[in-house]
Amino acid sequence: MAIRLGDDAPDFSAESTEGTINFHEWKGDSWAVLFSHPKDFTPVCTTELGRVAALKPAFDQRNVKVVGLSIDGVEEHHRWSQDITDVTGSSLNFPLLADPDRTVANLYDMIHPNANDTQTVRSVFVISPDNKVKLTLTYPASTGRNFDELLRVIDSLQLTAEHKVATPADWKAGEDVVIVAAMSDEDAKVAFPDGWNAKKPYLRMVKQPN
Repeated sequence: MAIRLGDDAPDFSAESTEGTINFHEWKGDSWAVLFSHPKDFTPVCTTELGRVAALKPAFDQRNVKVVGLSIDGVEEHHRWSQDITDVTGSSLNFPLLADPDRTVANLYDMIHPNANDTQTVRSVFVISPDNKVKLTLTYPASTGRNFDELLRVIDSLQLTAEHKVATPADWKAGEDVVIVAAMSDEDAKVAFPDGWNAKKPYLRMVKQPN
């Protein structure tokens, strides 16, 4: 069954380039990004893994643990890691799960028969500290994922988890946000004593709370 927003992220144990990972235990009270690849030694995914390795400090800053997944084994992952370094200049610095029996792929509905009935599609899951799925993305094989956009979404998810706000189109951290429609003006005066800019009665822009 497909994983939906708000679902509990399935727990699992799997071998990885950093040893055995028990997912919920490994994740702890951090946020997590789980992203899958069809198989090792694929061109687009090689560039993606290098990009995530380069961005790892940015994920760390946000208390986000990153873990990749491919259906191949750990030995192949280690061999692939050298190619990732050669191509991108960034070395693998986060675990890459081995999933040869498709256990994790099936738990997270990563195998789509109309794409390929044996290989994982290129999915992304953002999981909150309480192990709830907060974001799902699935990309076609021909299009590399935008991990700067993923960081932007994580900024929004973390902000809106703490404050009664939403983020408008193309928002970036530090820009104005939207007071949630469910909050009355009376409650908003308490939460946002410096006031807001009401573009419409239902669209109240306010400085980012934090």
